[in-house]
Amino acid sequence: MFDILKANLLSPIPLAFALGIFARLVKSEFSLPKDIYSALSIYLLFALGLKGGVELSHATFEAIVAPAGVTLLLGCITPITAFAVMRYVGRFNASDSAGMAAHYGSVSAVTFIAAQQFMQRVGAPAEGFMPTLLTLLESPGIHIALFIGAVQRNKALAAAGGEAAAHDSLKAVLHEVLTGRTMILLVGGLVVGCSMGESGWKSVSPFFDSGFKGALTLFLLEMGVVAGDRLGDLKKVGPFLFGFGVLMPLVHGTLGVTLGTWAGLSAGGAAVLGAMAASASYIAAPPAVRLTLPDANPTYSLTAALAITFPFNILAGIPIYYNLAQRFAA
Repeated sequence: MFDILKANLLSPIPLAFALGIFARLVKSEFSLPKDIYSALSIYLLFALGLKGGVELSHATFEAIVAPAGVTLLLGCITPITAFAVMRYVGRFNASDSAGMAAHYGSVSAVTFIAAQQFMQRVGAPAEGFMPTLLTLLESPGIHIALFIGAVQRNKALAAAGGEAAAHDSLKAVLHEVLTGRTMILLVGGLVVGCSMGESGWKSVSPFFDSGFKGALTLFLLEMGVVAGDRLGDLKKVGPFLFGFGVLMPLVHGTLGVTLGTWAGLSAGGAAVLGAMAASASYIAAPPAVRLTLPDANPTYSLTAALAITFPFNILAGIPIYYNLAQRFAA
């Protein structure tokens, strides 16, 4: 286990992430221009979708049906457990609990990509259809968490005669989540990749495959800067949320590895599914929470997701999930 952690910490992705945090700690003015950051995220998500679509075109229904089923199950369980812990253990209000559950019920695509790269480095590549599972996990957790939070808010609106406002709120969040950049690029990339197949992929792979790791390393450098900006907020969220940001991923990650192994995934595939379940969304979830639960405090969810859970998964969580997957497979 120590060797796996050491190998991970000395690889380009965690080192670049740590450099970004260091740049903020020493108050460096370094930051990627917003347009470059946006372009890198578009490139990574679309490349991920394309490659996943190509691999999906080779997969049989029998190979993917069980992993898809447990992925959807994870998408239902993780927001409920996150909400229950926040509401009944942390004693947070319903809106803040639901907002946090939306972040931790969804998935971080960057954590997923980092997990895939780690599995390739240790010689245990995940199944090619894993981006399909990422897409399946992206949306349900947000919807379930926001449904829980919106029920109480909509009751209050309806009681005040605002049934139309309550309906429009739910309609807006559905549109925001299903048509957001992440979903369009991932789902659209899967469709395009599956349609064009291996022959089409060969013509674009020099751009979308060869430069992928370099783009990811540069992207993680900027993510380190973003996480470093939120380190000061750790004092505001308190010890409970710090513990939540570490222990909740371990619980969800263990559940993901267990279900992935049960569904027949390889050790690498089960570890990647565990990393997905353990991650917290900071791209798709925040705008959805803002639309449906405007009274939820974003400091709690964004600080926990970006300054606690994301660094934990990148630096230590992914090797832990892989070690668990190896043990379960044995």
